[in-house]
Amino acid sequence: MKRTFIDLAMLVATALCMVSCGASAPANNQTVTSGLKFRAFVSNPLHPAAGGGGTPVINIVDAAKDAISRALIPLATAGLQDAGPMALSPNKLFTLIYSPANNTMAVITNQQESIAGGPTGTTLPAITLPAATESFFIWIDNATAFVAMPTAPVTGMQPGLVDRLSLGTASISARIPIAGARYLAESHNGNRILALSDNTGVVTIISPSLIGDPTGNPLTPMCCFDHPAGAVFSADDNTAYIFECGAECGGVRAAVTPLDLTTNTIGTPIPVDGATTGFISGNLLYVAGTPPTQPGTNTCTGTMTAAMTCGRLDVVDLTQMTVTSSTIITDGYHTNMQLGADNQLFIGANKCTEIMSLSGGTGEVRGCLSIYDTVKANVVIPAENGDVTGIAPITGRSIVYVCQNGELRIFDTTTDQFKIFPAGTTPPDVVGRAVDVKLVDNGPPPGN
Repeated sequence: MKRTFIDLAMLVATALCMVSCGASAPANNQTVTSGLKFRAFVSNPLHPAAGGGGTPVINIVDAAKDAISRALIPLATAGLQDAGPMALSPNKLFTLIYSPANNTMAVITNQQESIAGGPTGTTLPAITLPAATESFFIWIDNATAFVAMPTAPVTGMQPGLVDRLSLGTASISARIPIAGARYLAESHNGNRILALSDNTGVVTIISPSLIGDPTGNPLTPMCCFDHPAGAVFSADDNTAYIFECGAECGGVRAAVTPLDLTTNTIGTPIPVDGATTGFISGNLLYVAGTPPTQPGTNTCTGTMTAAMTCGRLDVVDLTQMTVTSSTIITDGYHTNMQLGADNQLFIGANKCTEIMSLSGGTGEVRGCLSIYDTVKANVVIPAENGDVTGIAPITGRSIVYVCQNGELRIFDTTTDQFKIFPAGTTPPDVVGRAVDVKLVDNGPPPGN
């Protein structure tokens, strides 16, 4: 912890140079860009390659017209063997993409649609991580990222690291040992980062300003939670609501537990049906999970489905700190929740119960996506099988992009169904496998 760290101001200056100095040379002399003003990026590990097989790329989608551009961002030249989850910088100038196949990351310059370049104009190499991650984000300075790795080896200590990355140099600038750190959550102002260790029950509060400061400790561990699996912050950042996965993850009970960040004290848990992901809208907290079931029981009773196991979406009133309603949704491990237009809350899971009982063009098709109307309090399960790996509401439009079962699906929030395309046109088809999707521009251009 007392190693020499790169000054944060240098990180910001370097990252800004990545744009202003024109140092983001397209990888492998790839000079063709989409020319689009309103784009979504889709990570695709299996884009057809010359000579057969697949190569990792980022596909570019016209988010105003729901059409895939011929331009793409190749990733293999940076050392990535895969194309998985992505994180977008707050200013939307950079995208960080992770390759699960070889635990590497690359920095994308969104304006140039290419692997970012360093101050000398050379393409930045991939950042090699010491272990796998499923949680990372780009910090508020747009020049730094944080990555959680629960199995990363630490000499003389339990496994678990949170690495701080410098995007401007594609390097690891700080290494923070936190046993079992699996998930990260960032406050809106960036002053606090929570590292959640589900197997140890500890939530560690990280103060980014103290990282590398020999006079202060940046870590405040808080114990004991029941398999903490996520967190969201209040609008003023004074409170974090910890999602305790509990019984779903081998513990005792699921709950949402407030953590007062002004005093670093743990409040009274609010019991819920399940808690692995959530979303705050005003004074309401929507939290999803799958309660465990006993053999032979049916937790989907009251709904028209052949599934025997269902998840739950609980609504917590944060002014009263009570659950006000509970709705049946698909089961599985819920990882993503996004609010689209028309009050439609999209909830994605993986490893859910899938139903494919078509007979003569009729029957039930059910996968891992649920769409909940926050006004009417009803839920729609779209007719699509497969895990949900990415969700991106499209700003200014009644459209949400969803990566499910390796396909990019376009949903119309006015109907909660697949968008109907005009005669003679077809939905965008990602050739390969769509894994994650991010909207990288602020809004639709004039006239769209």
